[in-house]
Amino acid sequence: MSDKTTGSTGPLSGKIVCHAMWAHDGRQLADFYATALGTTVTETYPAENGEGAASAFHVNGVMYLFYNSASYQAPNWPEEDLPFHMDLTFPDAAAAEKQLLELGATKPAHQPGGKHWTVLLDPAGRPFCIHDAH
Repeated sequence: MSDKTTGSTGPLSGKIVCHAMWAHDGRQLADFYATALGTTVTETYPAENGEGAASAFHVNGVMYLFYNSASYQAPNWPEEDLPFHMDLTFPDAAAAEKQLLELGATKPAHQPGGKHWTVLLDPAGRPFCIHDAH
């Protein structure tokens, strides 16, 4: 078996610089996650018709980009596996859960994390997990 971690110039050392997500209302989702992460939306990228096609903010040098998509479909979780999800930590996850629910998240009945984490659905229906920071 060959070692795919090194190339002709040495090991790869890429960085994730952007997380992109789609939703019916990308701006609403951007506002939701920006608030959850303690920031605000700082950039809007217009579509050809001049309306906002994407909204973004940065946290610790990483861009979070949220696109509008008329054909977006929320994942059918837990029946189907997720290709990607986020885990957010908070000093007080119970208090954060209450605030996130007030911001538009919902709490599904299926909670596979037990006492370790809580699954919420963002306003676009995408699952994400919250737990206490360690």
